Amino acid sequence: MKIFSLNQIRQADEFTIDRQNISSELLMERAGKVAFEWIQSQLGDSKVGIHVFCGVGNNGGDGLVIARYLLQSGYSVNIHVVNFSDQRSEDFLTNFDRIKEINIWPKLLNENSNLPEIPANDIVIDAIFGIGFNRPNVDWIAKLINHINQSKSFVLSIDIPSGVYMEKATQEGEAIYADYTLSFQFPKLIFSLPSTGKYTRYWQVLNIGLDAEFIQNQKPLAEYVGKFEALKRYRPRDKYSHKGTFGHALIIGGSYGKIGAVLMCSEASLHAGAGLVSVFAPQCGYQIIQSSLPEAMVITDSHQKHIQHIHFDVDPSVIGIGPGMGTHPNTVAAFSTFLKQNDKPLVIDADGLNILAKNYELLQFIKGKAVLTPHPKELERLIGPWEDDFEKLDKMKAFSKEYQVILLVKGAHTITVFQDQMFVNSTGNPGMATAGSGDVLTGLISGLIAQGYSLLAATVLGVYIHGLAGDLAAQRSSIEALTATDIIDFIGDAFMDLIRVNEPKSSSSDQNHQEP
Repeated sequence: MKIFSLNQIRQADEFTIDRQNISSELLMERAGKVAFEWIQSQLGDSKVGIHVFCGVGNNGGDGLVIARYLLQSGYSVNIHVVNFSDQRSEDFLTNFDRIKEINIWPKLLNENSNLPEIPANDIVIDAIFGIGFNRPNVDWIAKLINHINQSKSFVLSIDIPSGVYMEKATQEGEAIYADYTLSFQFPKLIFSLPSTGKYTRYWQVLNIGLDAEFIQNQKPLAEYVGKFEALKRYRPRDKYSHKGTFGHALIIGGSYGKIGAVLMCSEASLHAGAGLVSVFAPQCGYQIIQSSLPEAMVITDSHQKHIQHIHFDVDPSVIGIGPGMGTHPNTVAAFSTFLKQNDKPLVIDADGLNILAKNYELLQFIKGKAVLTPHPKELERLIGPWEDDFEKLDKMKAFSKEYQVILLVKGAHTITVFQDQMFVNSTGNPGMATAGSGDVLTGLISGLIAQGYSLLAATVLGVYIHGLAGDLAAQRSSIEALTATDIIDFIGDAFMDLIRVNEPKSSSSDQNHQEP
């Protein structure tokens, strides 16, 4: 699913109005009706009180359309117009008149108004500000928003939670915390960023009939990777293939007390489908790996406790390096020498990333052949600190362009960046914030690259499968009890779910998006 920028959404609206020969008011009517139909499907015959808060722009106009349909369907509705400006959009005024035509007079709220009572069991529909919001709230509107947030009622935002900026950081205390957001036609990038995603717990995309050709031909700001997008990258196996067909993954890492990291990485690579997996580790890991993972071949360093000289006789298709490796000076020297001599695709994680962050001159040796898989703190060491999530993404793109690498940042919605392309993952849950989860991801991506997937396809698909395996595992063991080895156990189930194209994707109780 495509994620469009603010400017692209506006262009899509304008193109649709021109191409379909309709008015902007008719497009607003269409959007409001679709939102109403969704709300009605959830409420049924419920007699719950509904409070619609409308601004005086187009988002407010959407809210008025919804309110009118609700009133005409017999629901109990209070309409509050948040009168924050003397300038009103024409489509807002048109729909304001239509409300009055059915003998309903919305309550006008301004800086001198008392805050309206909102019972805890009622529903608030937030249509105050839309995607074009670009200025700080005045005090009285901030107080109204805080009043809504503290009401304990269910809050449904229309298109975007009011007060959240589309393309810059949102000020704390100035935005609606929505329980649910109905997003018109496209998901918004802000739903998936740590600093702004918190403003809506769940979201749903509603198709309002924007021009399909325009959408198809536009290069998006980002791609939201759901089941369909992941399946496009999946490669079924040929009946007459053999283990050599699916490549050889070499996993390098481990140190005394951290052999588990390289072990989990290697096992995940096997579960991802690599034909062969070899492990290069210090001598202390030999017996552990050989006995715990009999399918893997083990190569050991000359040192007992850490890696100090990376040498192997195998010819791998891909090398995953870093999990549990440590940063002993001898290991740093070995890693440096290895990078200068290596010509194989790389997946670099954990201590491999920490070494790169302290030895920037080594980045020249990974250009065009590496996937880097940092968590946020490792990312900060690589690209430097950022003021907000938007600056972080800009810095990720700049880093990716400069060093021609694929860079992802792990999190609730892992985001993969390759130059100007961004991919936002839809799977995963908070239980995956556990030791070893990142090692499993590194092994999974390595295993896919070994089979001949491009580095970018392997990363996008690997992140999706990793998160889905975590979701399926959480259904069995709970989010709290989820471990990295649980994720490995469900990689196969995740692949089965992916290729089961006629059935809906399984999701965890924390899943915050539902496919339309």
